[in-house]
Amino acid sequence: MNNNYVIIMAGGVGTRFWPFSRVTNPKQFHDVLGTGRSLLQQTADRFENICPQEHIYVVTNEDYVGLVLEQLPFLKPEQVLSEPVRRNTAPCVAYASYKIAQQNPLANIVVAPADHIILKEKAFEDKIKIALEASAQGDVLVTLGISPSRPDTGYGYIQYGAAEGEVKKVKSFREKPNLALAQEFLASGEYVWNAGIFIWTAQSIINAFAKHAPAIHQIFAEGASVYYTPDEETFIQGAYKTCESISIDYAILEKSDNVYVVLGDIGWSDLGTWKSLYEISEKDQAENVLDGQTMLYDVKNCIIKTPQGKLVVVQGLEDYIVAEYDNVLMICQKSQEQKVKDFVAHAGDIDNCFV
Repeated sequence: MNNNYVIIMAGGVGTRFWPFSRVTNPKQFHDVLGTGRSLLQQTADRFENICPQEHIYVVTNEDYVGLVLEQLPFLKPEQVLSEPVRRNTAPCVAYASYKIAQQNPLANIVVAPADHIILKEKAFEDKIKIALEASAQGDVLVTLGISPSRPDTGYGYIQYGAAEGEVKKVKSFREKPNLALAQEFLASGEYVWNAGIFIWTAQSIINAFAKHAPAIHQIFAEGASVYYTPDEETFIQGAYKTCESISIDYAILEKSDNVYVVLGDIGWSDLGTWKSLYEISEKDQAENVLDGQTMLYDVKNCIIKTPQGKLVVVQGLEDYIVAEYDNVLMICQKSQEQKVKDFVAHAGDIDNCFV
């Protein structure tokens, strides 16, 4: 456990969860499920038995450093890595991994997004421990695969081969499929959803960057002498200006032949959209998800999330999203939730405070 570390990726904006998720206060800092803990806090909480708190690192945009330290006050400033610009997940993972390696070359690292929901906490912990045991054995990259419950077209898929035990060799990564292909994936029994949760040693991921993304490797390897020093911030400002924007999947995993997957049923959702929140939430007799003070008449299959202390009366809606936060009210058909990004863009044209 002394060599276990966690990197929490918390720099996203989450525009599909507007109006709750804003550039100034993204969804990972909200108590989306009404538990009293934000998504970021819940993410940190679930690693309590995986690593000590001083081994938790959070990578976020420089605008959110204050929010991270406010919500996770046990973190020291050097545990919050500030990105000057957004460059997707590969530079984010590289920055944290190369920095951790400078402190502990034997580090065994879990990489997790800050905005995912995991309802089966004990099952998740068990799977992470299995993956950490596997990654500690050699130069391998391990990912968590979620047993699919439906032919979902919104997730990437991982194809795996037959193997004894719970750690299986990855055959291929597949992009978000159309419905017919998703149905084939499910019927084959060879595919799981890609959860975007990764486990590897610091040395394994550095080896992978050196082999498959040498430009990124060179940038962050050059920082070895400045990590944990006052010069780190200046170095990172320059590094991110020259670093390409690319995901860890494209930069590393899809090019590597030493990738393994641990299968799990952990009650997972990436909580990327209002529909995903609706699907995992408790519902009333009319299949409505409610958060706030409401009076409903002939309302079915809706998700209604409004401020406490405001009475909201709704009549005659079916399959709608009703969401109000910080002076913005959105009413949208659930089937049209992909238009939320358009709403955000148009609202930004009206007033910058709405984005």
